[in-house]
Amino acid sequence: MALIEIKDAAFSYDGKRTIFEHINFRVEEGEIFCIIGPNGCGKSTLIDCVLGLNKLKNGQILIGGRPMESFKPRELAEHVAYVPQGHKTTFAYTVLDVVTMGRTYAARMFAPPGEKEREIARDALKQVGLEGFEEREYTKLSGGELQLVIIARAIAQQSRLLIMDEPTAHLDFTHELTVMEIIARLVRDKKISIIMATHFLNQAYYLENAGVNTKVALVNDGNFAQVGTPSQVLNTENLERTFNIITEIVSNGSGERKYILPLRNKR
Repeated sequence: MALIEIKDAAFSYDGKRTIFEHINFRVEEGEIFCIIGPNGCGKSTLIDCVLGLNKLKNGQILIGGRPMESFKPRELAEHVAYVPQGHKTTFAYTVLDVVTMGRTYAARMFAPPGEKEREIARDALKQVGLEGFEEREYTKLSGGELQLVIIARAIAQQSRLLIMDEPTAHLDFTHELTVMEIIARLVRDKKISIIMATHFLNQAYYLENAGVNTKVALVNDGNFAQVGTPSQVLNTENLERTFNIITEIVSNGSGERKYILPLRNKR
């Protein structure tokens, strides 16, 4: 049974202009599903629907075969964790406190987190390479460090499905690569499943090159134009049609590692 399945989903903000429609996909254990498309195509809106923040106009979302609307928030947190594009830092919590917040759903009401929860949080920090950051002030971190803390908080939740909305959108090259390495380990080694919206085309090829079970949905005109592996979907014809750009797919001599080389905008 799929961890999550979306059936014939459609959404409209005003009841008139449809953002997307006839969206169907499912995500199995140990799989990453990349939603790729140009800015404004509805990727983040679809993510918000999957999270239950937006109500679908039509269609259904099933978590483990069960309708999502039947879950209480505490129950849903056992199954799904979320990594947003960005996060505002308001209060000077310690890094360990922020990551431990990922365990809130598992605690008794008004009960402080116990040592078990803090150990889970420390292990999550270790998984993202932030050992020794436990007592650092959350408000004094760099943008890249901050995003790693948010990912650690999601890991600490111990859900089997992570929803990521452009998790590297504001990161430098080093931190982008760090996040992609973490994602690859979670899916390939931990059998975590991920739905990730991104507009960085080569991220899907990076994951495929790393031996991760990767599927891509290319969004165009409010629909999934094509769904498949990166090698099947991210070809020059589809990229020209979706992004209006001319590209070349480059590979090493054996053809085992691929990436997209942008050449120019289509004139």
